[in-house]
Amino acid sequence: MEISGVRKNTKLKIDGTLYNVEEADFTKPGKGQSIYRLKLRNLRDGGITNRTYRSGDKVDEVHTTSVEEQYLYKDNDGYVFMNSETFEQITIPEELIGDKKSFLKEGTVVVMLMAEERPIDITLPITVDLKVVQTEISSKTATITAQNKQSVLETGYAIGTPTFIKEGDIIKVDTRTGAYVERVNK
Repeated sequence: MEISGVRKNTKLKIDGTLYNVEEADFTKPGKGQSIYRLKLRNLRDGGITNRTYRSGDKVDEVHTTSVEEQYLYKDNDGYVFMNSETFEQITIPEELIGDKKSFLKEGTVVVMLMAEERPIDITLPITVDLKVVQTEISSKTATITAQNKQSVLETGYAIGTPTFIKEGDIIKVDTRTGAYVERVNK
């Protein structure tokens, strides 16, 4: 594809490595060719690199497909997911999951992005319900401002929660920000 067609979140293959375009900046100097500056995230290790191209340059776009997968469990090799339609299982290394592991609970359904028959990324639901397994004891003093305390969730993720949250409560967490949303009555 022509470099002028590259936009944010386009998947490219450069020197055999898959990248996601994080930013695409276009500059047209007074004379000469237009310049395209790309900020690229390596889809294998998460590293960031910058590349500069001139108008007319060609790049290899990678076509991707999305598959619905259910998270089953974690083993020594990584995180095991099962395809919701074919029931085939696939193991994904921890490096590919990254910080999203803090919100993965057994049974969670995710959308897996595949390129060249290999997983390159997962998209979590916007919110997940997680159990509080440990929390600080809050004092009963009345305050005017809302206070937060640290709570540890069943996945090991530490989060700031309101003082009324106690161990055993189920809370809703925003997977995009990692923030407390609300207590869930179950």
